[in-house]
Amino acid sequence: MKAIVLRTYGSPDDLVITEIDKPVPGDDEVLVRVRATSIQPYDWHHMRGEPYIARLMPGSLGLRGPKIHILGADLAGQVEAVGKDVTGFSPGDEVFAQSNQGGFAEYACVRASDLVPKPKNLSFEQAAAVPMAANTALMGLCDQGRLQPGQKVLVNGASGGVGTFAVQIARALGAEVTAVCGARNVDLVKSLGATEVIDYTTEDFTRNGQRYDLLLDIAGSQSGAACRRALTPKGTYVAIGGPPGRWLQPAGHVFAALALGPFVSQTIVMTDVVHCPQKRQNLLTLTRLIEDGEITPVIDRGYPFEEIPAAVRYQEEGHVVGKVVITV
Repeated sequence: MKAIVLRTYGSPDDLVITEIDKPVPGDDEVLVRVRATSIQPYDWHHMRGEPYIARLMPGSLGLRGPKIHILGADLAGQVEAVGKDVTGFSPGDEVFAQSNQGGFAEYACVRASDLVPKPKNLSFEQAAAVPMAANTALMGLCDQGRLQPGQKVLVNGASGGVGTFAVQIARALGAEVTAVCGARNVDLVKSLGATEVIDYTTEDFTRNGQRYDLLLDIAGSQSGAACRRALTPKGTYVAIGGPPGRWLQPAGHVFAALALGPFVSQTIVMTDVVHCPQKRQNLLTLTRLIEDGEITPVIDRGYPFEEIPAAVRYQEEGHVVGKVVITV
């Protein structure tokens, strides 16, 4: 099969199309014929090996070289074969998953426990845009944020992959959503269900006097201490991301916010979507919301499989609106 293989940390030029053996599913795995995948910052971090501090963290990047050689955390496709212990899936079934690796290939093995049927009303490309980004948004809002209907939620970084899902999910769950994004994306974010949109180039949401029950900080454009000013006394701050950097960021931004937790009245937490124990259950919840018409993936650009390096390069520029998807 064809795969985009990463042998060493580096740039998109180090992502090389290679012919390798088709994988064989283990007893509890499903072999998926990949029809589409998507690009996200997670792939960029593993390609660059940055931030360097992550190379020293257990279960994260490899110290001297990448642990993951076939990137692509999300995939959508058709079941090709199943392991002997797998039930509930048959060849030909249309599925999608957050696999954390393997999507940049024609075939991938996925644990059956991570796999769910593809939403009936989505194409493969649309479905591939969902898993990691939408799961991050759902975890931040519900698992960490404990969102309740009627609460006021602010989404900082509302026009990106996670943000476009967060606005829609929060609205679907009955929240009053304020979104922070750039001027060119204000109309889009309003169309996703935001009650109010703040243009970060003209207004500082931490100093406008508004208070929120829950703040999802995806962009990391303000410090955790500054974001506290935008919270109610018992509000919750969820650290999701931040500006990329070579040595510490975005990990430094997240850890600095968490360090405030023991000393303040608000709750300060982070979201770890990679090690999420309920990925499958969350995808089933997202599927229901999608099929009910509450969520629609926002897709910025699509690329063919051979142009994955160009797609990653575009993701690196930091101006993607919604998701970048790949047709395999």
